[in-house]
Amino acid sequence: MSRSLLAWIAGILLIAVLSEPVKATCDSNRLRQGCRIQEGSCLCGTGCDTDYRYSNKRECESALRGRSQDPCSSRPCNRGSCLQILNAPTGYNCLCSGTNYFGDRCEQRCPRRSSLRAGERLPIQCIVV
Repeated sequence: MSRSLLAWIAGILLIAVLSEPVKATCDSNRLRQGCRIQEGSCLCGTGCDTDYRYSNKRECESALRGRSQDPCSSRPCNRGSCLQILNAPTGYNCLCSGTNYFGDRCEQRCPRRSSLRAGERLPIQCIVV
């Protein structure tokens, strides 16, 4: 086989592996414009109503001033970014991608491919594209 064909096949396989565990996070009827607290500042945009819990920047900044409402203020994500999420039990999710760590709080080091047992997969947060 030629190199370009192998590269094409590898690309298709990578897309299949990456897209398998990813599911739509929000139905279109739950999309909204709003703001959320991320890494200690207000980020405004469009997304799921559970992610963008504040209606506008003023409301978000008000929540920032009253830090007790910000579950990310204690910096719970060891090596990742903290994202405030309304329907998460803790009130936040940790974004670990690109840190070489995974887990609920980015606390586990990503395994090496060579150390995986047969049939074992890398955690999705450990795949670097």
